[in-house]
Amino acid sequence: MIGRKKEKFITGTAFMLIPIVLLLVFTYIPFAKMFGYSFYNMSYTRVKGYVGFKNYIKVFERDDCFKALKLSLYYMAGSIIQLVLALYLATVLSFKVKGGNFYKGLIFFPYLINGIAVGFIFKFFYTRGFVFDTVLQWCGFDLKNLPFWLRDQRINNWSLVATSIWRYVGQNMVLFIGAIMSVDPSLYEASMLDGASRFQQFKYIILPSIKTIVVLNVILSITGSLSAFEPPYVITSGANGTGTYFVIMHQIAHTHDKVGLASAMAIILLLIIIAATILQKLFFKYVFKDTKEA
Repeated sequence: MIGRKKEKFITGTAFMLIPIVLLLVFTYIPFAKMFGYSFYNMSYTRVKGYVGFKNYIKVFERDDCFKALKLSLYYMAGSIIQLVLALYLATVLSFKVKGGNFYKGLIFFPYLINGIAVGFIFKFFYTRGFVFDTVLQWCGFDLKNLPFWLRDQRINNWSLVATSIWRYVGQNMVLFIGAIMSVDPSLYEASMLDGASRFQQFKYIILPSIKTIVVLNVILSITGSLSAFEPPYVITSGANGTGTYFVIMHQIAHTHDKVGLASAMAIILLLIIIAATILQKLFFKYVFKDTKEA
């Protein structure tokens, strides 16, 4: 018996050894190094001196960092639209719909496209007089009355948010469909006998049953909102007020060669994400508690 337990321990340790080593080498050790860099005034080539928490203070003193962080609100609003749309599509396509598999594949396909490629696609899509403007002109709009989708600061960030929604709604939908398909069909039959409507089935059966996936999708969406990078970097290069926190951090680290300051920005973003995750869990714990009691 002892020999078998020892064998299981050795086997389990052997299987976990490689993933643990990879995590240490490519995640935890680099993170520890970055955390150390955040307390120094340094570039990629030399350390200029220890500055303590001055880099963290500078992050909140710089207007570009604070304004970039506020841009996350656009992406958070977009993530809410994205999740609501994905949940609606998943609820509809989880039941028998003619051509359901085709629509699932069609909606999920954008997620399979590389983010850089998506950026270049929408860069030309939004360019003045190109695809989007042409389609709107077919619908009767005058080109002179249309805004510059990537230059007008009243709308350019919403244009970039729409790009993210288009790409990620399929991923959220597939996760929701997988969760909805695992719900016991007898619950639907019993609710129909009791005269429950489709909305009541969604509220009292589907939503409480998939709450884990809902919370997971919300956390992933909010995290993605705070760390949005590819759309503004590829499509606009952060110009005209579209530079998100990650884009500004990239410029500070690689253009201005301020590695210490960029490291402090990364640590602050991590703390914000952790705080947002905790708040979301507490919020959904309260929301689903009320749903369950109802």
